[in-house]
Amino acid sequence: MARIEDKSRFLQAVKCLSPSVSKRLIPLCGQLETKAQEIRLRINRPLCVVCSDITYYVTSSGGLSSTPIDGAMLTVGRADVADTFQNICNYSVYTRQNEIINGFVTMYGGHRAGISGTAVISGGKITNIRDITSINIRIAREYRDCSVNLLNRLGRITSGLLICGPPCSGKTTVLRDMARILSTKYGKNIALIDERGELAGAVSGSFCNDIGMCDVYDSYKKSDAMMQAVRSMAPDIIICDEIGAQEDISAIEHTVNSGVSVISTVHAANEFELKHKENIRRIFKTGAFSRVVFLSDKKSPGKITKISEAGEIFGS
Repeated sequence: MARIEDKSRFLQAVKCLSPSVSKRLIPLCGQLETKAQEIRLRINRPLCVVCSDITYYVTSSGGLSSTPIDGAMLTVGRADVADTFQNICNYSVYTRQNEIINGFVTMYGGHRAGISGTAVISGGKITNIRDITSINIRIAREYRDCSVNLLNRLGRITSGLLICGPPCSGKTTVLRDMARILSTKYGKNIALIDERGELAGAVSGSFCNDIGMCDVYDSYKKSDAMMQAVRSMAPDIIICDEIGAQEDISAIEHTVNSGVSVISTVHAANEFELKHKENIRRIFKTGAFSRVVFLSDKKSPGKITKISEAGEIFGS
């Protein structure tokens, strides 16, 4: 990937932690700001920072260790997790319930906090998560021009594209940069569907991330936003992250039948995984995607490993 645009993003994420934890990480920003991918808090376990090639554990003396050392680690307490949870929800947990029941909260700047705890079930569905025990903050990065190589290899985009890769492989980062370039240098009308707030990083209608000249549908369900965009915004391309839900299928089919291309992502490390996702197989039958891009893993985020024709994977 290209050079990191904003080194302050690690510090931005750190400031969402409880005060007792953030004050230990702030002095380590110089060592971690360019390579940290995740900050993981687990009750009664060492605080750890996940990088592409190593996981660091924070010591009680303020240092970093590649392995936990008995009696020498900074241990995360229940209050640390509770304070952090309140911080990432902007002290308004009730207003974030739709995200919480799906296991994550999107933070200022597009950072995403995954949460785990005890599920509250009502009518066979999760209605809340209580007693939060773990929080994983995935740091959103902006890499300007990280999609240039991909766009050059693809040539003119006249049909749909699916970007595949395992977690932390750079799918969202590449997608965001494609939206920026296609809407500015290529002059395309782009409808950017940002269901979880990770692409544009919208806060009160202002965008923390550079997404060019896109029309942004923030916090919409993908299927609803697709229908609205086609109906009212005349997009050339709709860009959205992580398709695969049942309701995505008919919305994508309607979009394609309206002459609008779709660029999206899916969790799949290789062709074998992709072919065994039933809803993805059904989406491919709509003709929405003509090409598939596979990215590497978290050790080389954004690196292209393969570009395939859809027919090569699913048959013509």
